[in-house]
Amino acid sequence: MSRSYPNIRLRRTRATTWSRAMVRETVLTPSDLIWPLFVTEGNGVEDPVGSLPGVSRWSIDGIAKRAKEAVDLGIPCIALFPNTQADKRSDDGAEAFNPDNLMCRAIKAVKDACGDDIGVLTDVALDPYTSHGQDGLVNDAGYVVNDDTVAVLVDQAINQAEAGADIIAPSDMMDGRVHAIRMALEMGNHHNVQIMAYAAKYASAFYGPFRDAVGSGGRLVGDKKTYQMDPANGDEALAEVALDIAEGADSVMVKPGLAYLDIIWRVKQRFEVPVYAYQVSGEYSLIEAGAAAGVGDRDALLMEKLVGFKRAGCSGVLTYHAPRAAQILGG
Repeated sequence: MSRSYPNIRLRRTRATTWSRAMVRETVLTPSDLIWPLFVTEGNGVEDPVGSLPGVSRWSIDGIAKRAKEAVDLGIPCIALFPNTQADKRSDDGAEAFNPDNLMCRAIKAVKDACGDDIGVLTDVALDPYTSHGQDGLVNDAGYVVNDDTVAVLVDQAINQAEAGADIIAPSDMMDGRVHAIRMALEMGNHHNVQIMAYAAKYASAFYGPFRDAVGSGGRLVGDKKTYQMDPANGDEALAEVALDIAEGADSVMVKPGLAYLDIIWRVKQRFEVPVYAYQVSGEYSLIEAGAAAGVGDRDALLMEKLVGFKRAGCSGVLTYHAPRAAQILGG
């Protein structure tokens, strides 16, 4: 029998809520979400980020409370990013491997509050710690050097693992850093610490609000195009992912998300590892601005985009909308 109208009416299964639920191809749950959180010094501090409506920098006690909130909402993992004080920033980013730095204290506070009820993902890159805002060490010519930076990133990663981090997420885009970090974790008996590599991180215009949140935006000298990827390139992203997997990454990330759904799909089809997207600060802010301007319902806009990431092949999404999305999904 031919599958043609009226033998097949595709609208039949769309007619009711229950039927649409039964045939839904892509399912989004709170366990698909990772909640990025910004850490600042002090106690009892909530410092709103002007360019990220609804997002704040939290002191460590507030971060521990947000972690408990995430557990209650069914969010399995939080991602921490520090706003390092100006007097602790330097050209060499040495504060990154201080065992008592803001990041390490926040990791310990979350683990004290929640134990293994939640995962802690930590960013490995020097931009929150450098006076020049670059992700690595800079030579006299202003070039971000690779191998010397990798050596420092290893120290940073081990520092975070010692503090209790569950997932190390190198976001620097230096060549060879995943292998170096994996070997150091193995040698340090951190065998179960995962690596989620920012494998395809593009030199994007959507990062501005994030840089404001971690305090590196106004410090950035030059740009990051010598190490972050050209937005025009897709095949190169697959090469980056292949290298990071071979070097020991347990999962990979594409960043940003929305403008790179084709990359997410290609990575998912090619490689047998979990793939994550980071719905970055600029993407978040556009949803908030659009909703405020009456473009559409805020909740509907954010949920449609999150489902789009899942449909493209994501195992999960890092999003500042995680708590609201989890509330919606929890009913």
